[in-house]
Amino acid sequence: MPFIKIFTVGGTIDKIYFDRKSAYQVGDPKIVEVLQEANVTFDFETESVMQKDSLDMDDSDRQLVHERIVADPHELVIVTHGTDTMIETAKTLSDIKDKTIVLTGSMQPARFRNSDAAFNIGCAVAAVQTLPHGVYLTMNGQIFMPFSTRKNVDLNRFEKIE
Repeated sequence: MPFIKIFTVGGTIDKIYFDRKSAYQVGDPKIVEVLQEANVTFDFETESVMQKDSLDMDDSDRQLVHERIVADPHELVIVTHGTDTMIETAKTLSDIKDKTIVLTGSMQPARFRNSDAAFNIGCAVAAVQTLPHGVYLTMNGQIFMPFSTRKNVDLNRFEKIE
C-alpha cells in the first residue's frame, strides 16, 4: 500500500473568508478532511510547513519547502499550495531526485461547496502514485510540468506553454 507525505503551505485551498468584503486568512489545512470524506485506503501523513497566501511567499519560503521535502524519507509527496506562485515553487523543487512530487491547489477554498479543491487533490493523489520521479503540478484535470506551464489569470486556469 502506498504511503504519501503531504506538505501544506497555505493558499486559497485553505482560506477562510470572514465577510462579504472577502477578508480572509489562511486557516488549518483541509486536505485531511477531504481525504477522510473520500474514504481513501492509502496511508498518508501531513505536515504544515507554513500557512501563507502564495503571493506572500518569497525565495526563503520556497527554500524551506525544498529543505523539508529533501529531509523527509518518503518517496511520494504532495504539496498543497496557492496557485499564484505554485509554478515558482515547483521550479525550486525540480532538482530533487528520487521522489515524485506533485503540487496542487484550488481556485476556490476547500471550505466552499463549489470548490475545485477535492477534484484537484484527487488528481494529485492519482498522479503521485503513477508518475515517474520528478516534479509536477495538477490543476484543472491535467498534469503539468513546471517549466512549460503558466497560470492564465483571465481564464482562471493553468495552461501548457510551448
